[in-house]
Amino acid sequence: MSEMNLRLLHMGPAQCAVDLGDGSERGEYVDQDYILQKLGRPHRAINLMYCYYPNDDKWPGRASVVHADPSVSFAWDFPYDDYFTYKGGLNGTLDDEPFTYMRDVRRHGQDVLLTMTIDPKLTDDHIVAIARDLRTFGRVLLRINHEATGDWFSFNKRASYEEVAAFFAHCCEIIHREAPNVKVIICLDGCKSEEDEKMQKEDIFAEASRAADIVSVDRYMALHWGWPYDVADEGVTTFERHAVQKIYNITKKSYERYTAVNNGVKKPMVLSEFNADGDVTGPYDQASMLKEFCELLKADKEKWLSGFTLYQMRDRGRLGLEIEDPNNANVGIEQPLLGTYREIIHEDFFSPEMKEGAAAELPVMLRWGGSEDADGAALPLHFDSNPVFCEAYFEDEALLDMNLMLELNGHWFYKAPGVKCIDMMSAFFRNPLDGTADLTLKIFAPPATGENDPSQGDDWMDNYYAELKALPKVRIRFAPIA
Repeated sequence: MSEMNLRLLHMGPAQCAVDLGDGSERGEYVDQDYILQKLGRPHRAINLMYCYYPNDDKWPGRASVVHADPSVSFAWDFPYDDYFTYKGGLNGTLDDEPFTYMRDVRRHGQDVLLTMTIDPKLTDDHIVAIARDLRTFGRVLLRINHEATGDWFSFNKRASYEEVAAFFAHCCEIIHREAPNVKVIICLDGCKSEEDEKMQKEDIFAEASRAADIVSVDRYMALHWGWPYDVADEGVTTFERHAVQKIYNITKKSYERYTAVNNGVKKPMVLSEFNADGDVTGPYDQASMLKEFCELLKADKEKWLSGFTLYQMRDRGRLGLEIEDPNNANVGIEQPLLGTYREIIHEDFFSPEMKEGAAAELPVMLRWGGSEDADGAALPLHFDSNPVFCEAYFEDEALLDMNLMLELNGHWFYKAPGVKCIDMMSAFFRNPLDGTADLTLKIFAPPATGENDPSQGDDWMDNYYAELKALPKVRIRFAPIA
C-alpha cells in the first residue's frame, strides 16, 4: 500500500441529516461506542436533554428524586422539569453532566444538540455563563424551551407565552454574542391540522422565530403521553395515533408558516423529536410508520426538511430503538425499529456527502469543523473478493495517539487515542462483497478531548486541526490462515 494514491476528502451535509436522542426523562444516556457498534455510522448530532432551574429548592437534584411524591400522575407534575440537571451555568462546573457526555459525542465525530428547558425568570448572567460553557464544543445546536406553545413544562407555568417568547429572543441575542459557534433552535407546536392557516400562537412567537437560526417542531406519529402512569389500552384516553401522511403534511405546513413569519427566508427546518410510540402501534407498525415517512421525504422534490431527530436510543417505555431491560438498566432490548432505522440512515439520502479532491502527500492537515463540514483523507484499497481478515494497525508513533473516525464499505469505526488495531471486518458482515472491488478508507480526526483548542487560531470555535503524518497499515486476507 502506498501513500502515492492518497487523496483529500471533504464531508458535507446529507440531503436530510439524522440525529438521535440519547437520554431523557424516559431513559438514560447510552455511550457512543455502543451506539456506533449497533448502527454502523455516527449521527449528524446527538440530542442531550437537560433543564436549568438553579434558583429552585433542592436544585440540582433530579426533580423526580428530590421532589418524589406518590400523588404525581403526570410526567411533568414536578416543581421543575424532570430532565437531567445542567451542572454548568453560573458558578457551575464543566466536569459533570452534560459536558462529560458532550465530549463523548464529539470524540465520535458528531455534533452536540443540547435541549435545555430554562427558567425564564433568570438574569442575564446565567445565560452568559451557559453561552461561555459551550464555546469549546464546536458547532453546537442549542434548543431552548422547546414545545414553547404548550402548557406542561415549568417555564410555561412561570411565565406568559409573551414572556417565554421574549426570553427566547433575548437568549438568542446573548448566545450569538458570547458563543458565535452555537446555533439556536426554536421549537413551537406548529400547525396542528391540515386546515390551520397559522401555527399555534404564531404571532406571539414571531420575533422569537426571526431571532432563531433553525426552526423546528416535535412530531409523534403515535404517542402515549400518559406513560408511565397508565397503560395505552381500550377505555384509556391518554394516547393517540395519526396517519403518517397527515404528520408529514402538517410538519411541512409548519415549515411554510415559519418561512412566511421569517419574511420569505427559508431557515433550516428540523424535526427535533420524531417517532411513533410502540405503546400505541406495537413494534411492527412502529417500524413501518418510520419507513413510510422517510419514503415520503425522499419522494418530495422540495427537500424542505434539513434533518430529524429520532427519539430515542434506549427508552424505559416503547419510544426507543431499544427498550431498557427492567432487570438491568445497562442492557437494551433491540426492537424491530432499530433494524429499520439502521437501513434508513445508511441510504445515500440520509448520509453525509463525500467528495474526493486533489492528490495528497503526507503530512496532511485534517480539519474537523463538524459532522457536516470536515476535511479528511481518502486511502484507496483493492479487494480481490470478500475478505476474511481486514485490520488497520496504528502502531506508528505519529498515529497511535490520534483520535480518528474511519469509514470503509459504508461502515464507520472509532479509533481512540492509544488504540493500536481496529478490526474492520464488521464492514462486510451486512454488506459483503460479491467479487473484486476498489474501496476507500476514509479518515477524519475529531478532537481527542471532545473540545476545540483555543490556541489553534482565530477560527478555533468552529474548527479543530490535526496533522496526519503517517498512514495505518491495512492487513487484508481473503482466506483463513489455516
